[in-house]
Amino acid sequence: MARKIGSRYTAHQILGRGSAGTVWLGEGPDGPVAVKLLREDLASDQELVGRFVQERSALLGLEHPHIVTVRDLVVDGNDLALVMDLVRGTDLRTRLDRERRLAPEAAVAIVADVADALAAAHAAGVVHRDVKPENVLLDMQGPLGPGGAHPALLTDFGIAKLIDSPRRAGPRATAPATRIIGTPDYLAPEIVEGLPPRASVDIYALATVLYELLAGFTPFGGGHPGAVLRRHVTETVVPLPGIPDELWQLIVQCLAKAPASRLRASELTVRLRELLPMLAGMPPLDVDEPDDADEDRPEPEELPAGPAPRRGAVSLVPGGPGPSPESNRDTHTSMRVPGPEELAGGALGTARVPRPAGGHRPGAARHRADAVRRRRLLLTGAAALLAAAVGVGGWLAASDDDPPRTPGTHHSVPSRP
Repeated sequence: MARKIGSRYTAHQILGRGSAGTVWLGEGPDGPVAVKLLREDLASDQELVGRFVQERSALLGLEHPHIVTVRDLVVDGNDLALVMDLVRGTDLRTRLDRERRLAPEAAVAIVADVADALAAAHAAGVVHRDVKPENVLLDMQGPLGPGGAHPALLTDFGIAKLIDSPRRAGPRATAPATRIIGTPDYLAPEIVEGLPPRASVDIYALATVLYELLAGFTPFGGGHPGAVLRRHVTETVVPLPGIPDELWQLIVQCLAKAPASRLRASELTVRLRELLPMLAGMPPLDVDEPDDADEDRPEPEELPAGPAPRRGAVSLVPGGPGPSPESNRDTHTSMRVPGPEELAGGALGTARVPRPAGGHRPGAARHRADAVRRRRLLLTGAAALLAAAVGVGGWLAASDDDPPRTPGTHHSVPSRP
């Protein structure tokens, strides 16, 4: 099963598959490596290969304790691959799947590490564009930090940018952005609205990850991908019960709709680490995921169709927890940018409201009453139609002995042309 990757690397074993390619356990001149082999359709795109080579210096120059180092970029025939350090651990999605939510101290410590990584990347002019738990690796061989958290490392820099770069329509012109590449739960509002992604989109995504680590669900996720995109633009989050106000205000600021209102990565790192002492010993929050507020609301036909993307994890550890080597769980969605009228299609207001464990969701009684009212109206209408049908049938029976009607004088309902 071993295969050569360029002239210096050998891939031995598939560790996992993602939306952009396959991760292999490999061997290089300096020992074990992780090799991310991009999909064949990407490798055959000559324009993408050119961008891949252009990004080489930026990606190879990203060195930081909380960034998975890219050692090499390989372009060889049909192979397009990133050669990275092999992290002995698991990813944050796998830990979330196992524990559902983390204690606030551990969650904040992990996110502070990722914010530190983003600060270094942004200073180098690199925007990640796909911050999510799948792309955060936990080094199980590193020293334990606050709350017993393992050091967190951010990976997959540059993948979203490579895939989503616009195709050139001419020597200088580029086609307008008409689609979205990303994971809907973590997309900043400006991306949904078709604006170019800047460093602030990473802050928004990281604040979404922090919310998810604390609550066990994302603030705007759930339901149809089109509904998720709309919530990012039109709805606001409500406080999570049980966390200090200082932490909540930090989350709110980083989830601001206006990019300029969000903190910079370096500021977020400092603020998060300042909060760690007050979070020591706090247990995980005891809240339940809210009911889907959109379950009775039909989606506009204009919104992108298709099933919600499945979450997945790519383990960089042989035999470690995560999907089986044969799994193929996409975590990206490619959709066109919704128009202003589509984004305004949902009611403005507050996103799904978390509720205490075992409690009823605020507003649930109103939703049930509305559903009962709708059913009563439907039953009343059906009864009226049935009565009318019975009356018409009786009238027809009574008129059987009438003389034949002249054509054109019968009481039929004209059909529509």
